[in-house]
Amino acid sequence: MSTKHLRNIELKEFRRFLEQVGCRLIRQKSGHEMYSREDLLRSITLQSHISPVPEFIIKNILRQLNMTKEEFFEELEK
Repeated sequence: MSTKHLRNIELKEFRRFLEQVGCRLIRQKSGHEMYSREDLLRSITLQSHISPVPEFIIKNILRQLNMTKEEFFEELEK
């Protein structure tokens, strides 16, 4: 069982994670950043004015990326 939690992930660190998994920033508009990747059906929207990133947003983005929590933490450690 993992003792790591999805809360308190800083915005800067989460942006770095998105870039590591192949997402690229496609646009910014009024406090939101849109990221895209070729295999995604829709873009990932991230609020750029809220840090740390809320846990429910991280969970939704991980679901969209088809990643587990463990895979997320492995990427963060790289």
